[in-house]
Parts: sequence; C-alpha cells; structure tokens
Amino acid sequence: MSRPSVLLLGADPYVLRACELHGIDPVLLCNSGAYDSGRLRLPPQGTLIRIDDVTNPEDILAALRREGLADLQFEAVQTTWEFSVVTAAVLGRVLNCRSIDPVTALQFRDKSLQKARLRSAGVPVTRTVVVPDIYDVSDVPLEFDRAVLKPIAGGGTTSTSVVRGRKDLEEASRAAREQKETNRTFLLEEFVDGDEWMAEGVAFGGEVLFFGLGAYTQPCLDAITGQVPISLRRLDPVHEAEAYEKAGPIVRDAISALGLRDGVFHMELFREHLTGRIVFSECAARRGGAMTQEQVFAKFNVDLGEAALLCAMGRQPQIDVKINPNVVGCAGLYGPAGTLISYPTPDELLAQPNVAYAQMYAPPGANLASKFSASADMLGAVLLVTESVDEFDARVAQLRQWFGERLAVAEPGLTSGQRWAWQRKHWPERNYRDWLYGG
Repeated sequence: MSRPSVLLLGADPYVLRACELHGIDPVLLCNSGAYDSGRLRLPPQGTLIRIDDVTNPEDILAALRREGLADLQFEAVQTTWEFSVVTAAVLGRVLNCRSIDPVTALQFRDKSLQKARLRSAGVPVTRTVVVPDIYDVSDVPLEFDRAVLKPIAGGGTTSTSVVRGRKDLEEASRAAREQKETNRTFLLEEFVDGDEWMAEGVAFGGEVLFFGLGAYTQPCLDAITGQVPISLRRLDPVHEAEAYEKAGPIVRDAISALGLRDGVFHMELFREHLTGRIVFSECAARRGGAMTQEQVFAKFNVDLGEAALLCAMGRQPQIDVKINPNVVGCAGLYGPAGTLISYPTPDELLAQPNVAYAQMYAPPGANLASKFSASADMLGAVLLVTESVDEFDARVAQLRQWFGERLAVAEPGLTSGQRWAWQRKHWPERNYRDWLYGG
C-alpha cells in the first residue's frame, strides 16, 4: 500500500519528526529564509520545495505543478505558520483533502471577526473598534481610556502599541505612513490591566482533549514596550488548580464558539488585577512560539507537533498527560546591537544548572538590532526546570548574566581601526601583527 502524503506550509521540525514516526511522506513548501537556514531535517521520503510566499495559493499551486506533484492526492494540508492558516483552508478545498474549515480559519485570523463571534457566544472578551485604514484615523472613534492598537490579522505583537488618547492614535497613524506600513487595517482593543496567561491545547472532534496554562513574567506588550527580556512559565494544574478552574470554561467555550474541530491552539487570556476575572484576548489555530513545544512536553508530556499532524489528518492523538511537579518555563536570550561574533554553545548552556534545553536562533555573523519589536525577536532561548517559582526567577536572571558575560557582539558602525581596537580589547591573545620583525 502507498504511504499517505501531507502538504506542509512552512517548516516545523516537530511536525516533520512526527511524519517520520507515523510513516507519512511530507511535501514541505517553505520560504527562502527557512530553505537557506541549513537547519531543515526532512524525513527520507520527504520532498522540500522552496517558494517565495507560503501564504500565496498561486505560488503554492504553481510550485506543485512545476515539481510534477499537481496530481498527488494529499491526505491533508497542515501549517504551524500563523499567516498560512487561511491559505491551508483554501488549498484543502482546491486539492480535495482535509484542512481547517475556511470560515473557522478566518475567525482565528481576523481579530474583529473572532471577538464578535465570542461576544455573541457570551465569552468574556475585550471590546474593540475596527480601524479600516491606519493611514487615516480621523473618523475612528476612540471609546477607551487606554487601548491596544494592533494589525487586525497580525501575530507575535508585531506593529502593536498602547494608545492613551487621540494624540497617541494620530501619532501612530503618522508613524505608519512614514514607515510605509503594509498592514493598514488595524484594531483598537480595550486595554486590560492584568496578568497575561496563555493556554496551549488540542481539540479533536470539537472537544478540547487537553489544555495547559502558562504565564508571562509580565505582559508581552509591556515587555516589548519597555524592552524587558521575555520569560514565561507553565502553570501547575495541582498547585495552581484555581487558575485552571477559572480559565477552563473560557478556553472550552471559546474553542467551541470559534468552531475548531481538529487541531492545536494557542490562546491568550488576561486575569484582571482588580476583579480576578478571566478575559479572552485572542486565539490562534496553531501552537505558540517561544519554546512552547518544548515547555508543554516537559511539563505535561504532550507533543503538540505530533498532535497537530494527526489532527490535520483526522486521526485522534493519544494524549497521555503526565504532570512534571517542577516549575517549567523558558527565558529568551538577547544581545546588544551590532555584529554577532560568538556566544556560548548550546552544550555550554546545557551544562548550566537547571537548563534542560537550549537553542540559538541567530548564527554568528548576524546583525542584531538595537530593539526587539516582536515576541519572537530573540538571539536564543533556554528551557529551565526548577523546584520553585522563586528559583526559576533567580535562575533566569543568573543565566542571562552568565550568557551576557560570554557574548561577543561588535558595536555597529565602527571604522576598521575601531574594529581592530575592539578585537584587541576582547581577545588580546589574538595578536594580529602588521610587521615581520619584533622590536
């Protein structure tokens, strides 16, 4: 019998691993960044195709035809890439195979549609106002004392800011015009003063089979606005059972209202400081970033990559939850602006206390920006396992200090002479001479 094939939009190493484990042949379409990364590991029976845009059905269908795969019968289309969710839904209809429903996909992408659907279903959700064109906000009503301004179908807090009045809104509009912002339809969302939580889960047959909560050390937008390194941890279902009791109904009602039948999800929630009320913020039909896969597996023994693949193919994943009693979380690693010369290796990071996993995202020679503008803008990240929350917080600070002391980044905009001086300061043992004789 022939092996089943699945069409993957965007590279997800854990979904690719699951393909190999379950005897599924992936056809992976990825953009140039992933293709050139040198870090893709394809199963022996897999096919890799580089295309310019994994969100564009024209690019995808043309690439399949050029590769002689236009008549291949796929079992399903799957993506972990936020911006390809609707594309996957459309391709499922064109290729006559399983995929997320197009209307459901839209409700997971367009935040105004999402919030309207949940509001009508009685789920506590933030109030919103659609900004049809960020280039002109003269007729946009500002109904909140504070609001979060974000692209209507964005991801990772990119182009997101806090608006504290009409003046701020006009300034954001001016900046968008100057920067030639390509995403012009935005959303004004009521600001919630509270802790930011996340829920990672698996749904099958319209039922939530599993969800696990996590919490940012501080709200993600606050971290980006204040340029504070991001860290987060998973909440324990035993020691923090109250959190699960409060969030559980919101999570299940939201997934039911949005219509996700089979797949993984990443949900953002707020717990209001004054009332303790749980308020829905937004939800994506894919798993979260920032080592979410590794954290959820280390804390709950749930493989979200495998679950995503099996759900896409209509196979119920076998969820065997085993709670790790320790504190599990991750911390982003950052560096100053400039050219990245060297940093501790993952093996050196793993040798540090409480580090269970480490991964670097930027290779030596990369140019680091002066600011990070999205939650995914990290030099690297580490997975930490500790016995208490206090120990987790302490180890995050200690590890970042240890990493920073061993990080070599050449300052930006230096002359050749200044670069040589920088080299002599940081590596005096590397003595580059311009003469033959001593003296």
